[in-house]
Amino acid sequence: MEPFINIRALIIDMDGVLWHGDQAIPGLTDFFQTLRAQNFRFILATNNASLTPPQYVNKLAKMGVTVTENEILTSGMATALYLSQHEDPATTRVFVLGEAGASEPLRQCGFTLTGLYQLNSAKTPGEGADIVVCGKDQTLSWDKLATASLNIRAGAKFIGTNADTTLPTEYGITHGNGAILAALQAATGVSPTIIGKPEPIIYQQAMALLGTDPAETVAIGDRLETDILGAVRTGIRSLMVLTGVSTQADLEASDYGPTWVMADIRAVTEALKTLAA
Repeated sequence: MEPFINIRALIIDMDGVLWHGDQAIPGLTDFFQTLRAQNFRFILATNNASLTPPQYVNKLAKMGVTVTENEILTSGMATALYLSQHEDPATTRVFVLGEAGASEPLRQCGFTLTGLYQLNSAKTPGEGADIVVCGKDQTLSWDKLATASLNIRAGAKFIGTNADTTLPTEYGITHGNGAILAALQAATGVSPTIIGKPEPIIYQQAMALLGTDPAETVAIGDRLETDILGAVRTGIRSLMVLTGVSTQADLEASDYGPTWVMADIRAVTEALKTLAA
């Protein structure tokens, strides 16, 4: 195993690494105290696009951890930044199937957001969108899926904030945004462009925010096919914890893997402490 050295910054996943739903994983506060004490730079980079940075700040505060909005990067934020670099926000209309974490960054970038089609109206259903963005949505409905499908079938670009098919919660593993994307793809025959992990985009954006070199940056995650594969594609080292979706058996069956594997963030904390020893 590669020596645990030359680490200046961390890109840290949240679901399955820091918590399960609203339940903190043991060792959370000590982990962040160690990061602060040893001056590690970090970005909390999540594929979950349902929450906004202030909501994540509040969620961590309830768990006894203080972070700033500048230390958070969601796939919703990454999607808005990516689209603002490739489209003109002033003239581009976007339908968002998702929650505030997906819609607010787009609104802040200047995009016009369209509403649901009035499918039961005798009139035309409504003005269409140029782009459909799909993120995790706990208020998913038939009308939302129908509006997204109709826009995509009419030629709108299809963007997925992330493609995680599952989501670890305090109740167990449930469906993720990838399941919603699969429904829309089945309904339209169109494959989405994915912004979140395992695509390198969000990791590259995180390193730009950190101002660090790939050689001194490490990604921490729990999911082999997103967090770890994304790090491999980006060319950075990675550390997988076994408190989320992927297991040791998954690792043994995979033709790629993380640089290091640890049981949980308590083990990561102890490893980080050795860097200052």
